[in-house]
Amino acid sequence: MRPFRRVFVLVLDSLGVGELPDAARFGDAGAHTLDHLVGAAGGLDAPRLIELGLGCVPGVQSLPRPGAPKGAFGRMREHSPGKDTSTGHWELMGCPLERAFPVFSPGFPPEIIEAFVQQTGLPGILGNCAASGTEIIERLGVEHIQSGKPIVYTSADSVVQIAAHEQHFGLERLYRCCEIARSILDPYGVGRVIARPFVGEPGSFRRTYNRRDYSMPPPRDTSLVRLRRAEIPVVGVGKIEDIFAGVGLSESIHTEGNEDGMRATIALADRLERGLVFVNLVDFDMLYGHRRDSRGYRKALESFDVQLRQLEQRLGPDDLVLMTADHGNDPTKHETTDHTREHVPILAAGARVRSGAELGTRESFADLGATVEAAFGLAPQGPGRSFLTELCA
Repeated sequence: MRPFRRVFVLVLDSLGVGELPDAARFGDAGAHTLDHLVGAAGGLDAPRLIELGLGCVPGVQSLPRPGAPKGAFGRMREHSPGKDTSTGHWELMGCPLERAFPVFSPGFPPEIIEAFVQQTGLPGILGNCAASGTEIIERLGVEHIQSGKPIVYTSADSVVQIAAHEQHFGLERLYRCCEIARSILDPYGVGRVIARPFVGEPGSFRRTYNRRDYSMPPPRDTSLVRLRRAEIPVVGVGKIEDIFAGVGLSESIHTEGNEDGMRATIALADRLERGLVFVNLVDFDMLYGHRRDSRGYRKALESFDVQLRQLEQRLGPDDLVLMTADHGNDPTKHETTDHTREHVPILAAGARVRSGAELGTRESFADLGATVEAAFGLAPQGPGRSFLTELCA
């Protein structure tokens, strides 16, 4: 099979398609992000996604099944023991984890907080608990401004989130604090430190797109690294650079949400001659999944559907688009605001994609990374099993 010229991997962050067999162990029995958001929002007007076969993905009941789908479709199970962003993305690129990242749901121990305060020179911190980001900013934002203490919180993920007001605390100062926290947390193996800047006045605080993630680097080579060794360009769009600590990328483009991310991707389709474009579309998760906003999630999917068509108009005969997710975030699961442990979809489009190809249920997200490697003519070196021959005509 002749190699592809370009591959676009679009991660619809948190678009899960039904509980994994072990979901109950994670408190996620019955989760189904796509079906539940479509039901709660009263439908989904996404004709291109439906035409490609999103409703044909195993386990999806909320969308129509076209008689002759234009794309290839399936779903993937997560092998790694987690449901967070880093774990999902790393496994997508051929680096599944055997052990979960440590979590600190009750809050961080004194030795971590004391070291952070001492090394940053801060007067202290606020929070130190598991919380919703928007809620804790509203609750502690005024005290943060008055005291100069940043807001530190976590979730069910292996993450330290540090929130501070861009004007009153300073954006660069927040970034420096997060860099210090990252160095302190490295021995603990915590997955990510996230800078959560916000602006506004009491009662109308809002987080900004100046978020920055400070991740542990993947513990082993990923598909990205193997592509770069083969001198294949790899461009990360959105928070991909942060998730992979920059490892395996030849270019990075930071964006402000889904629509900006898709505009950047469309621009790359106009200028990039060859390579992988790896895109994270964060708004599905950040703005709608975590905030339990089914209607907002629906509108974001409908906007993506329009921009997907614009991207496809720029594809050549040897281009491939693979759409998937990194975990679930069922917006109807109101007892928490955490991610949900779910299958993720595979939806493929392109001139060489066999219409109606059924990819079934893959045993690992890593199958996607293996497929990307094979698409560029490489022999996949990771643990995944390529489905390239199954989806190509």
